[in-house]
This record gives sequence, structure tokens and C-alpha cells, in this order.
Amino acid sequence: MSTAEHQHDASRETPDRYGAFPRLTPEQIEDLAAYGERRNTTGGEILYQEGEPFREFLVILSGTVEIVQDHGGPEEHTVAVHGPGRFLGELGLLEGEAAFDTAVVREAGEILAVPVDRQRALVSRDAVPGDLILRAYLGRRYLLIGLGAGFRILGSCYSPDTLRLREFAARNRLPHRWVDLEKDKEAEALLRRFSIRPEETPVVIWKCERVLRNPSNTELARFIGLPAPLTEAGQCDVLVVGAGPAGLAAAVYGASDGLMTLTVDAVATGGQAATSSRIENYLGFPSGISGGELAERAVLQAHKFGARLRVPAQVNGLTPQDGEYVITFTDGTRVRTSAVVLASGVWYRKLEVPGIDHLEGISVYYAATVHEANLCQAEPVAVVGGGNSAGQAALFLANHASRVHLLVRGTDLHADMSRYLVDQVERHPRIELLLHTEVREVSGQEKLKSLTLENNATHEQRELEAAALFVFIGARPRTDWLRGVLALDEKGFVLTGADAQPEMDATHWDSLGRDPLLLETTLPGVFAAGDVRSGSVKRVASAAGEGAMAIRLVHKHREKAGNLVRTVGPEGRRPASDQPVSARQPSP
Repeated sequence: MSTAEHQHDASRETPDRYGAFPRLTPEQIEDLAAYGERRNTTGGEILYQEGEPFREFLVILSGTVEIVQDHGGPEEHTVAVHGPGRFLGELGLLEGEAAFDTAVVREAGEILAVPVDRQRALVSRDAVPGDLILRAYLGRRYLLIGLGAGFRILGSCYSPDTLRLREFAARNRLPHRWVDLEKDKEAEALLRRFSIRPEETPVVIWKCERVLRNPSNTELARFIGLPAPLTEAGQCDVLVVGAGPAGLAAAVYGASDGLMTLTVDAVATGGQAATSSRIENYLGFPSGISGGELAERAVLQAHKFGARLRVPAQVNGLTPQDGEYVITFTDGTRVRTSAVVLASGVWYRKLEVPGIDHLEGISVYYAATVHEANLCQAEPVAVVGGGNSAGQAALFLANHASRVHLLVRGTDLHADMSRYLVDQVERHPRIELLLHTEVREVSGQEKLKSLTLENNATHEQRELEAAALFVFIGARPRTDWLRGVLALDEKGFVLTGADAQPEMDATHWDSLGRDPLLLETTLPGVFAAGDVRSGSVKRVASAAGEGAMAIRLVHKHREKAGNLVRTVGPEGRRPASDQPVSARQPSP
């Protein structure tokens, strides 16, 4: 593109078709002006740069600003152009990540610059502009993901490490693009440009200048600015293991009650719920909400109250010590806490059939997000499962694939799937429902070609062509690290309340003079919430409710154990040192 053409394109303001580029009112700008400063701009000035952390929230008062991908690189292109009244940035500004694009002044003018910390406080305090900004930032993040913006993962589709990095980026909703070493024409040019040997892949490339060779998930997280892991022994009031709906609810309610709350997750915030394309039966969202958006909103809400979140951070030990607990992580870090909420959720079960192992992550998936859907555009796919996750996946994939075959081994879709999903699945013209159907074999070398299906009523077999297979056949709890530490049921789920009582060790409980509380495990002060708990209702709303309930029970445990609140609350108030937890009223 010539300079003249580039400037001509940049002079046109991008229309706000999706709510991602709204305009602030003069009154809203005036309110913000009290917390920032006005600043003149010059043509060509860079306001923030891809790969660098956001330092200011910027509102355009006059002139225009162009948002650019790969600024100064061979693939430079315009993402959007903004004029007066619009604000800059995207979700990374609120979550402490680095910028995924560059803002360049095209027409000189004036901006309002508000320090990021002040802007975050304003977003959480003032609902109207706060919600406007949050919705815009969420929209911009998904636009960037759809554009394949951000960093590139260069690696073979047959590499487990490539799969690991792609999964981490997708689960954390990070803008990126995968360049397949085996098939993408761009791959060879990138190998030459950065002097990368094929055996050094996978690599992560950002800004056409920064390269990480086969990084760990933690290294990638630090690379793009996710919150740093704990580097030394620490202390908190509540440690929450798992950042799905239950864990995030516990983070919000714990921090809002003034408890020093630390939430950790081995992979990503949002848990399995974040991989859901649409949740339509969650209270308060009549038109539905994607799992990713629900997770992002919960993360921002937890930050608002002062909760600390760390991803990735994998727990591998829980040890009672002097009435409290020492939590150890795989990197050797230790944290001491007076209460623990286990909300580590579940893993989807793998389909055990011949030929499937080498295709997992290539064309066999256990989640259906926009990343997987983009890999099977206009091709037939199959979904295995009869629950809500399978139904949601089938409906989502039907918007991308030429045909979706929903394979259910049971006789009735109503047995495990909500009625509203059943109705939509049965009406959709691109979804074919196959009951009494099980997968017996998977065929394909470099990618999936076909499935061998069997009717479990007639035992007849048939071949079905499919470019991808999505599996949702139940789940197993993430509790391997808890075996021998506290009581689990026969399937590995954590026993709580009355179910835990027969298994409890009296030496842990005699001094308290009570039995386990409703969500309490066989260890006092250790609670379980959400899918990981034995007997829980496997729904997003119930997981969030149990996370909130767990914090109320933490208060009861701390009151009985004689612990006092000793941390600073979200408004900076420090309760009196002699004020017991019971004297404070938890938020509703």
C-alpha cells in the first residue's frame, strides 16, 4: 500500500457496527478530565505500542488516531480509525496485559490521558461509563482474535508442545495466529527470517522481532503480561484453587468481604465454562452470554475488589500446619493460608477408540471455541455427547461447518440436555441427530478423514466423513493431587458436609467442637465448590452459587477458630485488630 493510499484509508473513521467503538458523551469526558490531563498530539506520534504495557487510558478530543497491526513490519495494516469522543485500548488495559496493537496519530489534535490505575477504579465505581468501556473492550478483544492479531505460534500440527501453546492461548482468550509448519506457506519465510531451525519449533513470535523458542506456559504468560507468579512465600486469608465460575465467585465474595484472597489456576481463568460458545440459561442474561465473556467479566469484578489472580500456577500440595495450611506449587513456591476453597473443576473425558491418539489437538478436540471452529470452515464435523456442552457445541459449530452430526449413544436427547437446547438442535437445518450411535474407530493420518459408527441397538456399522471430531462425554475431577490428603468418593470427587463426616479424622475436629459445614471437606477450613465437589449440580449458576456460599462458610470457620480479619479491604479500610469476622456483615 502506498503512503498516499495508507493516509487516505486512515482518514476514514471506522463505523461502530458491533458496539466495539462507541463514543463517550461530553459529560462523561468532563468527569474523566478531573482524573487526567489534556495533551496535544502530533502527526505520526505513537500513543502506545504493540508488546508494551498500557500506561494510560486515552480519549480523543480532536484529530484522528489509527490502530495498526504489525506497525513498521511487512504485514502492517489498519485495524480501526477513531475520531473525537472515542477512547483507545482494549481488554489488556484492564487486565494488565501488554497491548496487541499500536496507536498512531494520523491527524494532530488533542487527547485526554488518564493513568491506567485511576481509570480502572473509575470503571469499577461508575456503572454507566464502566459498562460502556467494558463492552467495547470485550468486543475489541474478540475482533482481534478473529483477525488473528497478536503473536504467532509457529509449529507443527503434530507437535504436543504446539498443541500445548495453542490451547493455553485459546483458553486465556489471547489474540494470536497459528502458523502450521507442515502446511502454511508463511512458515518457511519465518524460519529463514528469524534463523529458526525446524527442530527448535514451536516458537512464539511477536512484533516480528521477539522470539521465544518452545516456551513454557509460564514463560508465554509473562511474555504477554499476564500477572506474574508468586516469587516467594506469602500469606493470605483464603486461597482458591481453580478459576472457573466457582473459583471466580469465591474470589469476588472473598475480596469484597475484606479477606486477602488469592486465586490460582493451572491453565486459564473461566474453567470449562469459558469454552462454551453460548450460555442461554444463566440468570440475568436473557439473550445469552458466551463463556469467555462471562469469565472476563468475573475476572474484572474480582480485580475490582482487590482479589489477586495468578495464571498459570499449579498446586501440588496441601499440608496442615499449626491450624492453617501450607499450599505448595509445582515451581516450589509456598503460600500459607487460614482457609482453602477447592474449585479446580473437571477434565473432559477422552474418547478411547482406535486411531484417535495422534489426531488429538489436530482434528479431535475437547472444546469448541472460535479457534477450533475456524479450522473446520465449510466442512462436515461430528460432535459426540448428549449433554448441554455437546448441544451448545453443535449449535455453535453449525454456524461454521457445512454439516454437524450429533452422535448420542442414548435413546433420548432429553435425558441429559436442557429442553431449550433440545428444541434448537432438533430445528437446526445443518444439525443431524444420530441416536443409539457410538464411535468405534477414527481414520486419518495427518488429519481426520472419517469415523466408523455403530448403532448400539442394531449393531450395524457405517462410515461417516468428518473433518473434525468434538468430544463431550462427561468429565473426571482434577483431584489426583488430593488423594491421601482428604476424603474423595469412588469417582475422585471431593466429599463435603454430611458425606465427609464418616470419613473425618476426629483429631482435626475435637478442638473445634463441630462437624464439617455444608461445603467443608474432611479437613477443617478446606471447602469444595462447583464441579469438583461430590454431589454438586453440574451447572454454571450452581457453581457460582457454591463459590459464594463457600466464602460465607469460611467466615464461620474463622470465627470458630478464633481468626481475626487482619487485611485491608477493597476501600482501604483496615478493620480493628480486635474485631472478629462475625462482627462484619458479608455482602449479600
